[in-house]
Amino acid sequence: KGLTMDQAVKRMRGEPNTKVLLTVFRKNENRSFVVTIIREEIRMQSVRAKMIEPGYAWVRVSQFQERTVDDFARKVEELYKQNPNIKGFVLDLRDDPGGLLDGAIAISSVFLPRDAVVVSTRGQIPESNAVFKARPDDYARRGGDPIAKLPEALKTVPLVVLVNEGSASASEIVSGALKDHKRA
Repeated sequence: KGLTMDQAVKRMRGEPNTKVLLTVFRKNENRSFVVTIIREEIRMQSVRAKMIEPGYAWVRVSQFQERTVDDFARKVEELYKQNPNIKGFVLDLRDDPGGLLDGAIAISSVFLPRDAVVVSTRGQIPESNAVFKARPDDYARRGGDPIAKLPEALKTVPLVVLVNEGSASASEIVSGALKDHKRA
């Protein structure tokens, strides 16, 4: 009682598989009752894809999370199974708040030539200077390179990237890299 939504959510957060007791008050019934909830990690599907019309693929990335690159590769493979001659590709990054840098580098690498610069940082101290390129060394994790199996045609297929005022961070890196290399 008396908490904002953010404050209430903060108090409910905790380790997965632990319990939290909530007291719920229903005004119209003028009673309260206790509910026990088991905490779980909430996994959002960050990639959706479909053929918007024959030959044209649409892939939406809503956030760059831990599984985004694997999900992206799987969805794009499915699209190419439906239509191996994709003539155009729409990468929808609208309202994508960003997320993991290696995901942004990997998604950019799908569409860019190997070793193209994706993003660089420059700071006042030498350790803050870095260049990340379209290559597995700069994005692949322990599990290998999920985008290695994708069709080479993705490097040249006509590409449109959709962004808006809600596109930030990792989605800006992807859209900027693709624009800088005149790829989208």
